[in-house]
Amino acid sequence: MKILIINASVRNERSYSRKLTQLFVENWKIRYPLDTFTYREAGTDTIPNIDESWIAGAFKKPADKTEENQKPLQLSDELVKELKEHDVYVVGTPMYNWSIPSGLKAYIDQVMRINKTWKFRSGVPDGDYVGLLENKKLFILSTRGDTGYGENEKNGHVNFQTTYLKHIFGIMGVNDVTIHSLDNEEFGGEVFENSKNKIFETIHSIHSIH
Repeated sequence: MKILIINASVRNERSYSRKLTQLFVENWKIRYPLDTFTYREAGTDTIPNIDESWIAGAFKKPADKTEENQKPLQLSDELVKELKEHDVYVVGTPMYNWSIPSGLKAYIDQVMRINKTWKFRSGVPDGDYVGLLENKKLFILSTRGDTGYGENEKNGHVNFQTTYLKHIFGIMGVNDVTIHSLDNEEFGGEVFENSKNKIFETIHSIHSIH
C-alpha cells in the first residue's frame, strides 16, 4: 500500500503532531515493511493560497480549457494526483485557534477540485455532493493545548479542527476516518505526560487495512 503523510505544524523538533506521524510511520513499517511512504509538507513549506486565476481555471468548462488558463492549477493537479495514487492518508496537525494551521487550509483549498475530487450529483449546485476519492483511509493525528474537544464534551462545539477535516475529506469521498488526539499540551507536567503515554500506546496498537 501507499501511505501519504501530511504534516501541518509550523514547528519542527518541537512539534508533537510530527512526533505522532513519525511514531505512526515507525509502527507501520514494522508491521508492513513493503509499504511505501510519501511526505507532503503543509506546515514549513509554503503552499500558495488560491487566487482569482486559480478559480477561473478550475471552473472552466472542458471545452474552454487552454494551456494558459490551466497553468495556475499545476500544483493543484500534482496534489490531486498524489491523493488519488495513495491508499492511506495520515494528517498530523496541531490545533491553532480552535482550527487548523493556515498551511493545511491552503492545501485543502488546492485539492478541493470540482469534478476532480468531488462533484455535484445532479451536475448543478444542489448541496448533494459526491466524493471522487474511492477506497481511501484517513488517520487524523491531532494535538491540542486543552482538552474536552470530543463529541458531546465541553469544548466540542469549538472544535473546528478534527470535525472540519473529517467533514471536508468526507465530501471528497473519504469516509473511513480514524481520529487520535493528544490533548493538554499547554499544561505540561503529569497531565500531559499521561496524555502522551495514552496516545503513544494507541498509535502502537494501530493495525493496517491490509
